[in-house]
Amino acid sequence: MAHRAVLRRFVCGARLYSTKAAEGGQKSYKLLVVGGGSGGIATAAKFASKLGKGRVCVLEPRDAHCSQPLWTLVGGGIKPASDSVKPMADVIPRQAEWIQDAADTFVPEENTVITKRGLKIKYDFLVVAMGIQVRFDLVDGLVRALETPYVCSNYSYATVTKTYRAMQGLRDGSAIFTYPATPAKCPGAAQKIMYLTDAHLRKTGRRDKVDIMFNTSLGVLFGVRKYADALWGVVKDRGIAVNLKHELVQVRPFQREAVFRLLDSKADPKETITFKYNMLHVTPPMTAPAALRTGPSFADAAGFLDVDGETLQHKRYPNVFGIGDCTNVPTAKTAAAVAGELGILRKNLTSAMEGKKATKKFNGYTSCPLVTSYSKCILAEFDSKAEPLETFPFNQAKERRSMFYMKRDALPFIYWTLFLRGYWEGPSIFRKAMHLGFSR
Repeated sequence: MAHRAVLRRFVCGARLYSTKAAEGGQKSYKLLVVGGGSGGIATAAKFASKLGKGRVCVLEPRDAHCSQPLWTLVGGGIKPASDSVKPMADVIPRQAEWIQDAADTFVPEENTVITKRGLKIKYDFLVVAMGIQVRFDLVDGLVRALETPYVCSNYSYATVTKTYRAMQGLRDGSAIFTYPATPAKCPGAAQKIMYLTDAHLRKTGRRDKVDIMFNTSLGVLFGVRKYADALWGVVKDRGIAVNLKHELVQVRPFQREAVFRLLDSKADPKETITFKYNMLHVTPPMTAPAALRTGPSFADAAGFLDVDGETLQHKRYPNVFGIGDCTNVPTAKTAAAVAGELGILRKNLTSAMEGKKATKKFNGYTSCPLVTSYSKCILAEFDSKAEPLETFPFNQAKERRSMFYMKRDALPFIYWTLFLRGYWEGPSIFRKAMHLGFSR
């Protein structure tokens, strides 16, 4: 496949530009950023030029950086997978050092991170940006099922291209889309691909032969009432069945069966129901990265970095900050949230470096462009209290062509050109301007 060839080229090329961690040894930096996802790269870009060459280090084992927000468009056949990936060497700031290794143990009492290869990295300040771990293995039979043409997921580069092929091969029967009972990145992505599948089937004249079903472990269709009401209208109009509090627990690939636990069953908490499928798109369970689960002093009970939800500063270690999906900040885990957090992190980490108190507060802003067809989108924007926090001076709960084109064309440009270079901290400036200053 062309996209795999591109990734292999990136992998081979990127290795030439990283610092391979030798066994053992020790290094020291003013700022250590653990993670080369969007939050880590943007943070490194913010501070590398400010602190000077060689004083910022990015610890990241992967060869390639993926723009995960693009995977909805890849899975829907709108964009090629190659548009969503670049060599890690191309996105690491030039003035930062890249150690191509993974964090294994955090020792915050000693301002030290120990890598998989045994390298000890000392830091004055630490930003943890490790993202969230996708766990296909937590659903019985899912790993094997993903090897079949009927099961797919937009939640990894290795599986995202299967989605459009599954859509193309769907002739009749049932298409099932799932959402897990764990925290998950971009919660709306589980529905976006469902709406695109519906649109694809209508375009190819096969919709009346396929039943589409959304089985979610949640008790709501979407976490913000305004947008949930709009989405209920969409699923009703499209003839999509929605089953709340249904958690995928097993896939039987040879029988093409998906087994769901009924979370609201009062008679039997282990009661299950089984559905046949001709296409199954899985949003897998997700957990905090294993390296974070080092003890109660660094992570919370669920394993996520234990930070103040407003300042992003660690609750016990003032020289440690977090950004993105690996933290327990009470907002939806999206790239938009990371951008909003970036501005707060920039100010508060700078204050900490200057010996001052972190005072800037994150309002929990996040966004989810809910693609509902091949030409329309609902732009959901909200805060940590699940209250709308919209940028544009019109009702964003309405399906609009303009929002689809923004998702398809403008946001990828912002991601690669502005966000990863540390220039994009979310749309708050534009929001205030469009609302004549009367907005948060």
